[in-house]
Amino acid sequence: MFQDSFIRTQKNLALKAWVFPLSFATHAILAAVLIVIPLLNTANLPTIEITSAFLAPPPPPPPPPPPPAKKAATSQAKRIKPVQTQSSFEAGKLVAPVEIPDQIAEEQISDVGIEGGVEGGVEGGVIGGVLGGVVGGVLGGVVGEVEAPVRAVGDVKPPRLLKQVDPIYLEIARQARIEGIVIIEATTDIYGRVQGYKVLRSIPLLDQAAIDAVRQWIYEPMIINGRPRGVIFTVTVTFTLKK
Repeated sequence: MFQDSFIRTQKNLALKAWVFPLSFATHAILAAVLIVIPLLNTANLPTIEITSAFLAPPPPPPPPPPPPAKKAATSQAKRIKPVQTQSSFEAGKLVAPVEIPDQIAEEQISDVGIEGGVEGGVEGGVIGGVLGGVVGGVLGGVVGEVEAPVRAVGDVKPPRLLKQVDPIYLEIARQARIEGIVIIEATTDIYGRVQGYKVLRSIPLLDQAAIDAVRQWIYEPMIINGRPRGVIFTVTVTFTLKK
């Protein structure tokens, strides 16, 4: 009686072998019909409305307010009172002129000299002369172009030094224990003042101190053929450390 209750596995395996692929293919076809076909139908697509919006520019700024009424200006003009100038002149006191004159009267210069006077002055000077003048009065009466300076060679000797200023020893040069001699070619003007210089022998840390000192030196003016001349000569500035 157990013959009908046994399961025959061979028949079930054969049935599953061809039922599963058939079911998969059927589902795939149905999916394609339901999904792909509606996509291919473009007749019922929704219409898209495109609307364009134009933004208007902002309104211009309001015009400036009108100027104030003329009444205010006239009222201010009425408040301002003209200032009356008072002219007060004092005898013997210089006062700036109010108006510029069109013509200026020429000054009358007296051409009366001193009896026995010489052009450019006389040796020794006279009463009313300038203190510190030069013998012969040449420097004070130089007329025309100043001649070029001469070089102190041969018969022309360097001028005599009247004022000498000692150089300032720089602290960095003092700490470095630098000593030596700086040679400078100096050029004086007709008054004996040093107006030009040129370093001939240099010590880098001492050159500027030597130049600053030499520029303050004053020499006796050089007179050649009765006329003042500048002189070109060499000077030495010695730097020595105190022991």
